[in-house]
Amino acid sequence: MNRPATTEPRSPMPMHADSIRSNQRGLTLVELMVGLAVGLFVLAGATLVVSSQLNDNRTLLLETQIQQDLRASADIIAREIRRAGAHGSPSQLIVTVGGPAPVRNGFADVAIAGTSEITFNYRRNQQQGPYGFRLSDDGVIQTLLGNGGWQALTDGNTMRVTELTVTAMPETVAQIQCPKACSADPEDTACWPSLAVRSYQIDIVARAATDPRIQRSIRSVVRVRNDDLRFNDPLNPALACPA
Repeated sequence: MNRPATTEPRSPMPMHADSIRSNQRGLTLVELMVGLAVGLFVLAGATLVVSSQLNDNRTLLLETQIQQDLRASADIIAREIRRAGAHGSPSQLIVTVGGPAPVRNGFADVAIAGTSEITFNYRRNQQQGPYGFRLSDDGVIQTLLGNGGWQALTDGNTMRVTELTVTAMPETVAQIQCPKACSADPEDTACWPSLAVRSYQIDIVARAATDPRIQRSIRSVVRVRNDDLRFNDPLNPALACPA
């Protein structure tokens, strides 16, 4: 009687030690160096991008600061020049007919020295000037405050002003009629007073104190509110109209 064949489970073949070591391989030295090189390239690129963004942000902040300082300085200069000749007494600015002899406004004159200094007068509180602006040798705009002397208007640690130019614009002059002619000739009106409308152009160029590459400029035109009443009679310079 034949017995059915039985199959016995076979024991697994023992794995060779070299095969185990081959499945546990790590990075070779070449692969490690390549990985480090790629990582350094990526890090360098990211550093350049961040550095560029920081420089752009710094430049933008400096440009904004210089532009704001320029605008503020130009506004102050324009506001002060606009007040030149302000006396507080209209009778000293207008010719009156049939009344007391008018007196020329002693604050009307505006003086420009060279191209970078302007001085003028006007009455403010109990002071009457002189007031003015000029560019110093160290690149700072200075303001003249009456008895207080010249004081810094701009900050030299932030902005260096390289140019301050004050230019008198062409005047608009209108002749004022007097009751009588200047001589026996009824057409002779050369000595009649005139009223001059004055304007000045202000140009300022400045650069950042810490970065000479950052440079900005601004231009403004200001009209003096108090027109200049001029007496033109050479024989009677203190009189507006011929007596």
